[in-house]
Amino acid sequence: MMNDLEKELAALIVKDLNLEEVRLDEVTADTPLYGDGFGLDSIDILEIALLVSKKYGFELRSDNPDNEKIFATLGALAKYVSEHRTH
Repeated sequence: MMNDLEKELAALIVKDLNLEEVRLDEVTADTPLYGDGFGLDSIDILEIALLVSKKYGFELRSDNPDNEKIFATLGALAKYVSEHRTH
């Protein structure tokens, strides 16, 4: 079961990236952002980083050595956001 932040992020990603093929009722915290799951590519990840920066008040930097872990799954991204958000 997803927590509120995971649900919020999933809806934000699907809506803002126009991912009509992704069904929110099939998304879990373990859903990968790349490849299977959301099917995102590196450009999509940059868009997510911008969305998160605007909505949650902190910057996701492209030179962060932990980006592979941060963007691995919806749950990993939500965990990172919850630990760093300012609003």
